[in-house]
Amino acid sequence: MTRQLDDQQITAQTWFKQLRDDICAEFEKIESEAGSDATFEYIPWDRKNPDGSPGGGGMQGKMNGKVFEKVGVSISTVDGTFSEEFARQINGAEEDPRFFATGVSLVAHMANPHVPNVHMNTRFLCTTKRWFGGGADLNPAIPCEDDTEAFHARLRSACAAHNPEYYPRFKKWADDYFYIPHRNVHRGVGGIFYDHIELEKDTDFERHFAFTQDVGRAFLDIFPQLVRKRMGMAWSPEDKQQQLEWRGRYAEFNLVYDRGTTFGLKTGGNVDAILMSLPPEAKWL
Repeated sequence: MTRQLDDQQITAQTWFKQLRDDICAEFEKIESEAGSDATFEYIPWDRKNPDGSPGGGGMQGKMNGKVFEKVGVSISTVDGTFSEEFARQINGAEEDPRFFATGVSLVAHMANPHVPNVHMNTRFLCTTKRWFGGGADLNPAIPCEDDTEAFHARLRSACAAHNPEYYPRFKKWADDYFYIPHRNVHRGVGGIFYDHIELEKDTDFERHFAFTQDVGRAFLDIFPQLVRKRMGMAWSPEDKQQQLEWRGRYAEFNLVYDRGTTFGLKTGGNVDAILMSLPPEAKWL
């Protein structure tokens, strides 16, 4: 890194790595239960700043299995200086373009069309301001009301433990954000999305970090339940066709509208890790 990390940055970075480890272990366990020996491959990457100085890096974890056709779980810790143009788009960076960011990001594309695909990320960013962001959203090719309700109920519970206003606020944020304007459809059945949960006083780090941790734990609790519930279901060629067409919509959103994709590419991140969200196969009519 180009600078010494402070206690907050180290604490966030360390926990994101632990969350990555816990999620990957659970996903490998599911693969084993399905009779697969698939495991995660971990690929480290380093980032350089435009001036050639070290700018951090990360670790891309990927697995192709019997249940998880393609899943990526990546962690990164990067720092440097935003370009003048991009700094104007980032909270607290316009007056000082230096930044630090650490987080975990996950996208799972499932083999069985009845198993919902999913996206989750949690992150901690520092400019002249500091804040947490993240969330999780469910993206089934064949929606099931029971799965949708269970997923939302678990996120609702995680939010309620911290602030009764969080769930309705962050659910709406997800509904508004995960939307494909040129298709006039939502990317999936939603979840929660939040950003700029700022540290305005010293005690805010522990409070907002605890919430972000609970979002990660809620995801690790509920999503494996949904996978195990659906992964043995039979599917038809028509179901697979529907899944592949839906994946096309998912790819369109991530390439055109997703802020995380933009952030990674604008800050010189690892392209393969940034685009791990794209499905292994997709179709367009």
